[in-house]
Amino acid sequence: MTGHLPRPARLRPTDLLRIGLVGPRTRRLRSALSALGISLGIAAVVAITGISASSQAHLLDRLDRLGSNLITVSPGESYDGTKVPLPREAVTMLGNIAPVEQVSATADTGANIYRTDLVPSNQTNSLRVLSARLDLLRTLRGQLAAGRWLDRGTERLPVVVLGATAADRLGMTRPGTKVWLAGEDLPGAWYGVIGVLAPNELVPEIDDSVLVGAPQAVRALDGARTPSTVYLRTHPERVREVQEVAAATANPAQSSTVAVSRPSDLLKARTETNTALTGLVLTLAGVALLVGGVGIANTMVVGVMERRGEVGLRRALGARRGQITLQFLIEAVLLGLFGGLAGAAMGVVVVYGYAAVQDWPAAVPLAWVVAGPSVAVLVGTAAGLYPALRAARMSPTGALRSA
Repeated sequence: MTGHLPRPARLRPTDLLRIGLVGPRTRRLRSALSALGISLGIAAVVAITGISASSQAHLLDRLDRLGSNLITVSPGESYDGTKVPLPREAVTMLGNIAPVEQVSATADTGANIYRTDLVPSNQTNSLRVLSARLDLLRTLRGQLAAGRWLDRGTERLPVVVLGATAADRLGMTRPGTKVWLAGEDLPGAWYGVIGVLAPNELVPEIDDSVLVGAPQAVRALDGARTPSTVYLRTHPERVREVQEVAAATANPAQSSTVAVSRPSDLLKARTETNTALTGLVLTLAGVALLVGGVGIANTMVVGVMERRGEVGLRRALGARRGQITLQFLIEAVLLGLFGGLAGAAMGVVVVYGYAAVQDWPAAVPLAWVVAGPSVAVLVGTAAGLYPALRAARMSPTGALRSA
């Protein structure tokens, strides 16, 4: 009588999942440490991209408030290295460019500023005394921290407005005090402080300046009649066009000696630097993922060796090689999934915590939060593939004999 061989056992997906959870449940510490490596890698990826996005959001918010459509025109140098001043008409000519909405300027003076008349003349605190047009504050979109700005009633009087850094170095944060202005060829005189400016990140050179009305500067401080710096506020969509014609407009006879810059380009360079740094840290995060994957692979290989008896028994009871492969592969995938979810959660917490400390708007890229666990699953699958295939290749007798 001929008997029929028993049909290979068929396991439902739920049975495979339950069997796949045996390893993580029975070896909790080892499984947790393996998943931790993946968690740290995913947390690093999410945290770095989130912090970079939050920093960029903060920067763009400040740019939107300050305006990224500011162009600076200043004297350049000739071929022999001497500085070529701008023509007196440069401000008017630049203001006639169609996309230019506002224009203002500052000019050098021959004075230095001191806290009192007893301070030695060489201790200038690296501060500059500049003459300023009345529309300068509006063009720069600057803010007053205290006091008031120059007007038609004060531009001809011995009064000054201090930049934020200048006020800090002089120890004067409130108006109502006096400072001493003097120069090599100028008699010293007391000037009253009528205002203090708030810091201006877009035009930091104003922070360490002391501003005097143009008529008073020309009359009493040997102020230059030609502008040292011209500030243009242009239409936001036509900044590049104005940059291209600004030099030739400011000084048609010597356009090559005119320096034209856009202060917000410095902030753009900062953003690009931040992006490069993000790429570096993402590389480090990739290394952390690799280490986590090696940890999972190590755990799975050791698990296969420790569970040879279990593998041999299951093979003797009819489990197919594919089922053995799926069992160990599911364990590796679950380790990657749990590690990825935990890492994404940790990364989000880090981003929100850091943004709160820095007073930034928190921005967590959703794509990275979703991609993090997915990458972790892929890493876990790749790490567990070899141990799973190794377990499937065991023969029932060989596995039971070596158990």
